[in-house]
Amino acid sequence: MRMWTYDLAREQAPSIGHLRDLLQMTREAGYTHFGLYMEHRFAYPSTPWAHGKGALTPEVIRQLIAEFPEVEIVPFVNLLGHYEGMLYTEGGYRMREERFKGLQACPSCDEFIAVCEGIIDDVLAIFPAQLVHIGGDETAQLGRCPKCAARVAEEEKVEGVDGKAVLYGKHFQRLCQKVVDAGRTPGLWADMFAEHPQAIQFIPKSTILFDWKYFHSPKESARQHMENGFKVVLSPTLHTYNSVWLHLAQSERNVLGAIQGAQELGAEGVCVTTWECGLFGNYETLMPALRASGEAMSRPQPASIGGPEEYLTSPMPYPSGDLGCFMEAYQAGGERAGEWARLMGLELNELGGIFGYSHTRSSLKCRLLLYGNPFLAWMHHADELKGPQGEKALAICDRAETFAPNPSMRGVATFVKKAVEFVRYAEQARQAYGQGIVGLAMASLAPCRQIFEDLEKVAIANQTNIGGSLADIERCKVAKLHVETVMRRLKEYGDGSLGYLPAFEIITHPKFMPHDQASWWLINTWANE
Repeated sequence: MRMWTYDLAREQAPSIGHLRDLLQMTREAGYTHFGLYMEHRFAYPSTPWAHGKGALTPEVIRQLIAEFPEVEIVPFVNLLGHYEGMLYTEGGYRMREERFKGLQACPSCDEFIAVCEGIIDDVLAIFPAQLVHIGGDETAQLGRCPKCAARVAEEEKVEGVDGKAVLYGKHFQRLCQKVVDAGRTPGLWADMFAEHPQAIQFIPKSTILFDWKYFHSPKESARQHMENGFKVVLSPTLHTYNSVWLHLAQSERNVLGAIQGAQELGAEGVCVTTWECGLFGNYETLMPALRASGEAMSRPQPASIGGPEEYLTSPMPYPSGDLGCFMEAYQAGGERAGEWARLMGLELNELGGIFGYSHTRSSLKCRLLLYGNPFLAWMHHADELKGPQGEKALAICDRAETFAPNPSMRGVATFVKKAVEFVRYAEQARQAYGQGIVGLAMASLAPCRQIFEDLEKVAIANQTNIGGSLADIERCKVAKLHVETVMRRLKEYGDGSLGYLPAFEIITHPKFMPHDQASWWLINTWANE
């Protein structure tokens, strides 16, 4: 099995033309399977209350299956964790494990079980693929609600029993068996079996386990699952979610390490995952890396990457000093594409800090746009970006904009450039505000309105060109509006008319309230509940 997954769930709204382009590349690169990771972004007939704008429809899937018979289009649904797209709607809130918190549904909720079974019936009817992946990853909220807590406690009356493992195992036992009874093969993510090993005893042995390891070798855990009688697909990733674009070298090492491990173990295959192309990610810019991954899977032996430790920890850019197959794939698109990828995927990474390789999602992207307050990016990253580090990042992005051969690549560079510029303008405003020069503070923020107008245009282009995030367009509008709100606050209260001068991080916060000098909205632990 040679597969990659398209993260439709992270706000993607592709047209059938966009999906044709992805499937054409998938076929040409030698993949046998295309994983469609859907969550709430598919119009399941049984959940009409959850069909957001641009949700993928059954009609489009049937058309694509007819056009690309060589590629098996595999449905990936999530039926416990990563259910947030359903939970935070009026139709789904009753199924939550906890109120206003997290991403997990309640496995003790009869309504939720019925919805899960309905979704399975939907995908069985729409997708002819033998494999039906039903999720199962990152269920950290097991046992939190009163019903689930009671079930866990009851199971743990027996010495040595992990009640959460039983709760999880019985939930997926029922759903996997439904897939098996339909003559299909269920798939599950394997991470929760590491945390709750006793859960594995409930899972039908015909289930394929997808063992995702993004930061170290997957061979040992995959071997254990295979020894327990399961087929295993090793699942690396393209490191986009933890990057302002893509950590190119680390992604290649992760992918090649999984391919090497799968070949050595005789595993079922490899599935390259991609995540979170909202927040100005762009699938068009990832296609060369995806093509290189598919071609590497198709070779009898992948490129040598050294040992499992070397490929994850060796100095940049590559252990041997060569280009690597990912960079070669970008260079195959022309000199400009190759140089753009080197700048955004290697040179920017080498700056370290917020541009460096980490185990968590990009703090710059999240703080600028995800949380509804772009000044969080200033608050956390001004010290890093106000000086030489910021100047170096801007220079790299300027060059990347120049070399970018298409709007998608240019948009990625523009996003990073504008993010750095915003932080630097906000720091200038803070300095002036602290010195009592309110007019200068407002003048420093004035260009930030244009920054978010420019980013809105990039977001619209992403949506048009590759079916990117609709939410990014709205995030830019909200950010611009908040900048204007802060400018009005500076004008009204920056002269000390309140009798005190609010700290810059307070007056720039969406919850700022005049005369609440103690900022009670901040210090109370229930502030966001």
